Amino acid sequence: MTRKSRMPLGAILYFLAALLLSFYFVFAAVQGDYGVFRRAEVTAEARDLRAELTLLEADVARMENLTQRLSDDYLDLDLLDERARDVLGLIRSDEVVVR
Repeated sequence: MTRKSRMPLGAILYFLAALLLSFYFVFAAVQGDYGVFRRAEVTAEARDLRAELTLLEADVARMENLTQRLSDDYLDLDLLDERARDVLGLIRSDEVVVR
């Protein structure tokens, strides 16, 4: 009598569980909260935020320059004249305004 060797059911379940667990960890490594795709998203977002920070720092530097030019220590008459015209709508008596 010849006997066919069969894998026991426990071994099949063990390998199936190991395979499913491996698939889970691979999926988590790629798609999870700390996965490859999330890392790419965070890197792109960081790059965008650095660019925005650079623009905001330039804007702050420009405002600091204008503020310093309007201070009591350093008064730029051209800037003062420009701001008075823009904010208050003032004009000199010898000027003609065309709208």
